[in-house]
Amino acid sequence: MTFLDLAKKRRSVRKYSHRPIEDEKLQLVLEVGRIAPSAANFQPRYFIVVRDKEKKERIAGSYSKFNFNNSKDVPAFIVICGDHQKSWHRKLDGKDYCDLDIAIAVDHMTLQAAELGLGTCWIGDFDPQACRKVLDIPDHIEPIAILHIGYSIGESQYESELSKEHSSFGNNQDGTKKRKSFEEIVFWNKFGN
Repeated sequence: MTFLDLAKKRRSVRKYSHRPIEDEKLQLVLEVGRIAPSAANFQPRYFIVVRDKEKKERIAGSYSKFNFNNSKDVPAFIVICGDHQKSWHRKLDGKDYCDLDIAIAVDHMTLQAAELGLGTCWIGDFDPQACRKVLDIPDHIEPIAILHIGYSIGESQYESELSKEHSSFGNNQDGTKKRKSFEEIVFWNKFGN
């Protein structure tokens, strides 16, 4: 499989089987996140794997209704946290690169999971304070993203209807990913064409 094929294969999965994730596969996904690049190699990220049903339910209770309804069968959550005190800040204007470092790590993890036959869904619509409380996260560490991970039940009537119902979430009516054209986002030597 080429990298382009892998990037096209990766998608947000919202319905999972009850099949547990093998520890070796989960370790590999976490290792890819660990070795992902970060600004100035400061590595301001932490990963908390949550398999405990009660903790997952409490965390999911802070989601939007849409994400909550799609979290019930997820075998594991990976809560990705950042330490803004340890991240690189641009000298010119103080821009904090922590969130970008987290995004790079999560992207690497989603691609590795796809290669291993696992599905993922990147959750951003949650209450960080509720998550912090459930997982005893210190005040200076921010829960930035949650990654649902597990085996997808595959294309189903549920996913087809979800794609149609939520086409504004980035899917065409046929369920394929909606993407802007190359010409809309790539410019040469100046902004705009």
